[in-house]
Amino acid sequence: MSVISRDELPAVRAMARLTYCNPFLAERVDLERQVLGDVFVAGDVVWHPRGNPADANPNLNALGERARSLAEAIRTRLLAGEQPTPAECALYQDLAIYVLYDGCRDAFVDLLDREARGDGTPRVPAYGAFESELQRLLIAPGVGLPHGQVAERLFACFFQVRRAFQHTFLWIAGGSLPAARLRAQVWQSIFTHDLKRYQRSLYARMGDMTTLITGPSGAGKELVARAVALSRYVPFDAASRTFAARTDTSLFALNLSALSPTLIESELFGHRRGAFTGAVADRQGWLEVCPPTGAVFLDEIGEIDAGIQVKLLRVLESRRFQPLGSSDDLRFEGKIIAATNRDLGVEMREGRFREDLYYRLCADTVVAPSLRERLRDSPDELETLVLFLAERLVGESEAPTLTREAVNWIDENLGPEYAWPGNVRELSHCVSNVMIHRDYRPASLPSPSAPREALAAEFISGQLPAGEILRRYCTLVYAETGSYVRAAERLGVDRRTVKDRVDAALLARLRGA
Repeated sequence: MSVISRDELPAVRAMARLTYCNPFLAERVDLERQVLGDVFVAGDVVWHPRGNPADANPNLNALGERARSLAEAIRTRLLAGEQPTPAECALYQDLAIYVLYDGCRDAFVDLLDREARGDGTPRVPAYGAFESELQRLLIAPGVGLPHGQVAERLFACFFQVRRAFQHTFLWIAGGSLPAARLRAQVWQSIFTHDLKRYQRSLYARMGDMTTLITGPSGAGKELVARAVALSRYVPFDAASRTFAARTDTSLFALNLSALSPTLIESELFGHRRGAFTGAVADRQGWLEVCPPTGAVFLDEIGEIDAGIQVKLLRVLESRRFQPLGSSDDLRFEGKIIAATNRDLGVEMREGRFREDLYYRLCADTVVAPSLRERLRDSPDELETLVLFLAERLVGESEAPTLTREAVNWIDENLGPEYAWPGNVRELSHCVSNVMIHRDYRPASLPSPSAPREALAAEFISGQLPAGEILRRYCTLVYAETGSYVRAAERLGVDRRTVKDRVDAALLARLRGA
């Protein structure tokens, strides 16, 4: 007799995959449906914040109950002496891991709240209940933990998963596919695409991997850096019931475009007294202050000069550095996260950025999409993002009113074709101005009588996809010729192509100019 019945097997297999899947990929929804069957509650394919708690997945409680029910049934057979096959043993281990994590979720939420209140490095009494449940589910039936896993590390990984979900879910808002892809990329930057392998061996090695975040200015690269940095693995000590470090104070950020080379070196590497004029005392830099579980965020990495590039390359290659004015080698134990809005390929070709440094930086690359990409995929994204920003400005109770006010103002004054060159940062400024002045005047806003100049500026920006360029150009030529045939002759395409691509709203603005 099998330890897992034929009827249970599909759900157990799906649950085992769900235990280690990326929660921000569509795969999660399919797996939840396979586990729950008729009980599954359909929702958005893209899981994103809408002003609700991070656990606003209507299937979470049902998944936990189903996992426990399956685990108890299999455990009963194991205790009765049934011998599992290796495949059944692995499936039951994964199922038990899900049950164990589900049992810790509330304790981890409480721990994060206590850290946010500044409670030092609080004790975690919940570890005792976790250890007892692990003994009951895995050790007592003789199955044991997955290969290479130990209880303390599993508990630490559970807390890391909870933190990673919270930071990624709450700080990277939006229901568009580009936003969903960004959250999935962030999750992989933290755990790789294989969470099981991460928990076996990579948990202690990911700090050696530099994360490079690219994307236009204002697209939210600093939020990506925050999510990655605050979601690093932190060891847990079972004897003291505490984690080795706080998890909310481990990001050390440096905006390289705002400082002179000397100040960058001092902030990054530190200095000794007398190293330069004004260095009246020793000072530790971020590389020295950053703990092994922390991360140094170098914003606008494309701005640094050649001399600092050489020193930074040495840090990435050897994990060693010297403070200014010192010949002593110090070791950097943390993680480097860098960001840029520049095309580093162009910078390398023109000799402004070292090729060897680039290839050290890009072991893990995350691309933050522009706001225009997100709105093109999902126009409703605008309201979602405005609500996200409004909650941070005025709180949850006032946010819906401000959101309606801001969205209505944007629709009436900027329109759906506005390019948002400042991305989410500009949108944030817009919401603030609408709240204060009931008005917003972007420097890049074209006059109402110049739609052709606005089109030209968007073409030059280089952010429009080929299909969008063709749509707008067909509309522009048709507005000038007044004939599908003449427009098609000028463009060298079929008349039907022009007709299919003319945008009525854009055409109305062009003809009104």
